[in-house]
Amino acid sequence: MTSPIQSLEVSYLVHSTEDADKIRSAVERTLGVEAAPVTEELDGHYGNKIVHVVHRLTGEAASSALADVARRLPSSTRDELLQNIEAMMDEHSALYVRLDRQSLVRGELALGVSEPVRVRVKPRLFLMKGGAVKFFTELLEGTA
Repeated sequence: MTSPIQSLEVSYLVHSTEDADKIRSAVERTLGVEAAPVTEELDGHYGNKIVHVVHRLTGEAASSALADVARRLPSSTRDELLQNIEAMMDEHSALYVRLDRQSLVRGELALGVSEPVRVRVKPRLFLMKGGAVKFFTELLEGTA
């Protein structure tokens, strides 16, 4: 069977004063991401080093990671996500979720804005029946 998710991308920034390994292991452990990251070094406004880290999953690995995230979401966080799901999608029906990085390091999942871990979920459009909102709602509720 074809996976309903084409790809899942997890990205975040690591500043020179932060422990990159701690953040990476938290992302891998808490989000179920098993893909080796691709990193890019950037220069901050004051010349400080910033590393942009991206983990990419495709097919079954992406679907499995999304299912793990959906199962681990506290009900209040899931409700908040589902209430705002349409605002979190782009014109190509990709879902963008920002998770609080500090909570993630503690092994918890919470939505966040400041210094987030960004999760981008791209669906297989030909498997989407009833529109993107219904598709992601069913996936996140575990009814798909």
